[in-house]
Amino acid sequence: MRAAVRDRYGPPEVVRVVEVENPAVKDHDVLVRVHATTVNRTDCGLRAAKPWIYRLFLGLRSPRRTILGTEFAGEVEAVGDGVTAFKVGDRVFGFSGTAFGAHAEYLALPEDESMMATIPEGLTFEEAAPGSEGSHYALSSIWAAKVRRGQDVLVYGATGAIGSAAVQLLKQLGATVTAVCATDQLDLVKGLGADRVIDYTAEDFTRDGHRHDVVMDAVGKSSFGRCRRLLKPRGVYLSSDLGPLSQNPLLALVTPLGRGRRVRFPVPRSDPGMMAHLKELIGSGAFRPLIDRRYPLDEIVEAYRYVETGRKVGNVVVSVRPPA
Repeated sequence: MRAAVRDRYGPPEVVRVVEVENPAVKDHDVLVRVHATTVNRTDCGLRAAKPWIYRLFLGLRSPRRTILGTEFAGEVEAVGDGVTAFKVGDRVFGFSGTAFGAHAEYLALPEDESMMATIPEGLTFEEAAPGSEGSHYALSSIWAAKVRRGQDVLVYGATGAIGSAAVQLLKQLGATVTAVCATDQLDLVKGLGADRVIDYTAEDFTRDGHRHDVVMDAVGKSSFGRCRRLLKPRGVYLSSDLGPLSQNPLLALVTPLGRGRRVRFPVPRSDPGMMAHLKELIGSGAFRPLIDRRYPLDEIVEAYRYVETGRKVGNVVVSVRPPA
């Protein structure tokens, strides 16, 4: 099979598309013939091993897993003898997590440990592929903060994969959403459901006069210190990033000990129940992944370069098999 492979850490150019062995299928595995995948901010960090701490899990000198990619959509090609939930021919999408491997023509995942579901009717593979990474990070954060109907939530970075999903999922819950984005994205974010929009190129969003139950930094470019004044007395600050000097995990341990504003550093939940919930939201139209650009697998290096410009809006999709 063809796959986008990297055998060392570095810039986008370390990735190359080559022929590799097909994955083996064990008794409880589902083999997916991948039609579409994505390149996201996480892929970029893992490819370059930035921050350096990634090397503790991926390999100190060189990466142990050479094929990256966590989101996929495709067809079930084969199943192990112990598989019960999927059958050959099913159209599926999902999130491979730390197994990675989605930047390839075939991907084998254990049925009982994977976030995978059948694709809702009416969606193409390219439309379904970005439906699990940003959304499950966003939903894990929303659940960690215990957001309730009627609460005020500010989303910083509302046009990224996580932020654009968060705006939609928060509105589905009945929260009042303030979204922070650039000038040329104001109408887009309003269309996602935001009640208020702040143009960060025109004003400092941390000086906003409103107070919020939750502030979600969906791009990891701010800090608890800067956003603290935006929170109500018992408000929660969420971030998808380690933060300056990797402070967010530590603050998540310390701040709940007091009675004031708190930091939560949500660990994304990866389980079949989460995937079933996301499928239901997509199928009902309550959430649709936002797609910026599409690239063929042969141009995946260009996809990496574009994601690293920081200008992407929503998701960048890679077509592993061109649509028929």
